[in-house]
Amino acid sequence: MNSTIPDENVVRIAVDLACRAPSVHNSQPWQWTYADGQLDLYTEHGRVLASTDPTGRQLVVSCGAALNHLQTALTALRWAADVQRVPDGPRSGHLATIRFRHDARPQSHDFDLLAAIRHRHSDRRPFGPVSVKTPLPAALDDVVRRQDVHLTVLRQEARPALARATETTAAARKYDSAYQAELHWWAGHSTAQGGIPAEALATADNRDRVDIGRRFPAGRDAGATTETDRSTVLVLSTATDGRGEWLRAGEALSAVLLEATVGGLSTCPLTHMTELRQGREIIRELLPDRGFPQALIRVGTTEKKSAPRQTPRRPVESVFSVGRRRIPR
Repeated sequence: MNSTIPDENVVRIAVDLACRAPSVHNSQPWQWTYADGQLDLYTEHGRVLASTDPTGRQLVVSCGAALNHLQTALTALRWAADVQRVPDGPRSGHLATIRFRHDARPQSHDFDLLAAIRHRHSDRRPFGPVSVKTPLPAALDDVVRRQDVHLTVLRQEARPALARATETTAAARKYDSAYQAELHWWAGHSTAQGGIPAEALATADNRDRVDIGRRFPAGRDAGATTETDRSTVLVLSTATDGRGEWLRAGEALSAVLLEATVGGLSTCPLTHMTELRQGREIIRELLPDRGFPQALIRVGTTEKKSAPRQTPRRPVESVFSVGRRRIPR
C-alpha cells in the first residue's frame, strides 16, 4: 500500500467531519470527490440561495469553512493537507484540490479542535459577555492571519452601527417575497438533509433581545433569558473581494469558531449584514483598513446545559464520491 495516499475510509471520515461546518441557512452546498489519491471540493449549484446569496459569496464562504474543518480533522488523523485553491480559476465551481502527506504530528490542542467540530453549534440566543474567566482565545489573530484574512474585534461603541446595518438590511428585504419565501423554506423546519429546525432557532423573546441578529422565524430553543445580548462581535475581512478571498474567509471563520468552542465560548456567525451593499458599507466603515467584510461572528457565554439542538447534516454518501472526478463548471 502506498503510505502517501490515505485509505478512502480515512478520507470519508475526514469529509464527514468537514460537513459539520456551518453554512448559510444550513444549506451544506458542497460536493467532494476522491480519486487517485486526490480530493476535490466543488460547490453544489442546486443549493445556491438565489435571493439570499445571488453572487454565491456565502456559498463559497460556507465551503471554505468545510475546507478548514477537513484540514482540522486530517491533522488529528495524522495527515497533512496541501491545498490548491480555485485551481480552475475564479469562475469555476471547483474550489480546491487537496493532496496528502502522512507526516502530521497532532498535539493535544489539535484533538481539542477535533472534539469542537462535534460540539460546535450556532447559538442564536442572547449571550453574556466575554470575561476574564472566558476570554477570547489568544490564538485567534494567528489562525486568521494564516488565511490572509484580517480579524477586527469591534468595541461596544460599534453596536449602534451594527444594529443600523441589521435594520437597513431587514427593511430592504421586508417586502422581498422571494427572499422571505427562501428564508421560511430553510428556517423553522428542516429535513434530514438540511435546514434549520425550530429547536435551533431563538424563541421570539430571545430573538428580540439580540438586536443584531438576522430576523429568522421564531423558534423553540431551550433556555429562556431576560438578558439583553452582550456579545463581542468579530469581523473577518479581506483586502480584495473575489472567490479565492471568500474561500479563505470561510476557512478563517471555521478556525475562529473552533478555537472559541475549545475556549468555552458560544458563537453565532452573522452574514446578513454583508449580503446587501448598504449593510456591507456600514460594516466596512468600522474596519481600520477599510477592507471587504466577509462575515461577522457573535461571541459570548451561555448556559451550556440548555444548548439549542444541532442542525441536521446530509449523509456523507450524498456529498462524497470515490473514483469519479467531476468536470468543473
